[in-house]
Order: sequence, then structure tokens, then C-alpha cells
Amino acid sequence: MSDRNSLSSGLSMTELGARIRAERRARDMAVERLAELSGVSRSMVSEVERGAKTPSVLVLDRLATALGTSIARLLDEPVRPGVVVMHGAQQQVIRDPSGWERRILSPVLPGVEFEFMRTTLEPGVDAGEFSPHAPGSHEYVAVETGELRLTVDGVPHRLASGDAAYFPANRRHAFANDSADVCVYYLAMALGHAADPHHLHMSGGPDE
Repeated sequence: MSDRNSLSSGLSMTELGARIRAERRARDMAVERLAELSGVSRSMVSEVERGAKTPSVLVLDRLATALGTSIARLLDEPVRPGVVVMHGAQQQVIRDPSGWERRILSPVLPGVEFEFMRTTLEPGVDAGEFSPHAPGSHEYVAVETGELRLTVDGVPHRLASGDAAYFPANRRHAFANDSADVCVYYLAMALGHAADPHHLHMSGGPDE
């Protein structure tokens, strides 16, 4: 995503980097450990945290997954539980230069790792492969328009308008639109929790 249109809310890359760094430090995690868990290079992690580099949506998702959280929590502050109305202009929208968009439809709630999103894939766009989430995670997909190729652990599944699917989210998964038409689909994700809350700890403490 580009600096110009990456976030609809106007959250700067410096602010986003600071939030990622805060989440990492809250877990007593070193930059090297975050890089190892996410599959993102250490230099990229450092540049993102400093706000010097704009991450793609896929990179941002991998960092969030390695931190045991969602992109939504990296972009928004938690709200008080209760009735929350999210008008269109208030929803976080992130765009990838390869031709796809993710609109986050769920609020960030304290202690709740759940994300509801609407994704638009332009014709011929492959959003790439996402890392497995923690055991006990679940994802539900529903296609509104177009056709979606959902691949889970290397096995492709073709979904057309009106189709829906579920898969355990602790598996590799990828989304692509092989057709000549725009694909719009909804995805709900509930994240599980690691058995050991300190499983991400790396001796020596966080740096930077």
C-alpha cells in the first residue's frame, strides 16, 4: 500500500510503526524474534516500526499474526463494549498496490481478537499466502460477487457468488481472483490463543 492511500483514517506510518513496536514490547519480544515468527526480514520490521517503510497488506498481516493479534488492532484503539455503530467514513480501509482492498467492519474490543472484513480483489489479482494463525483460530468466507480461489494448505477451492466456506485458520491460506471480473468477499476471523502466553518470549528483551 502506498503512503498516499494506505489508510482511510489518516493514520500515519509513524503512528502505525509505533503501535507495532508497542505490541511487540508488550510481549517482551525482540525485533529478531518478530522477524523470525513473521517471516519478514529484520530490516523490514525495523523500518516499519520507525515509519520509514510502508508495509504491504500481506506484510502487515504477517506481523499481526506473529504478534497474536489482528490488523484491526494495529490500526485502531479499542472501544468500550456496547452498541458500536461504524459509519462508512469511520471504517479502516487499507489498500495494496497490487489491486486489492480490505475494509474492516468490526470494532476493536478489549480482550477480543475478532475481525470482520470486506475484501475487494480486482480481476486477476492474487492477494498472496497468509501465515497460519494460532491453534483454535477460525475463518469464515462468503463471496458476494465474482469468483474466489481459496487455497488452504496448498489445496484450492473455487467459490462463486453466494458460496461460503469455513477453515481452521491455523493453516496456510491464500486468496486470489483468477476471473476477469471484480471479486468481493466477506471474511470473519476469530483468533485462538497460544497455550503458552510466553511462547513468543526471546531472552535478552526487546530492542529498539
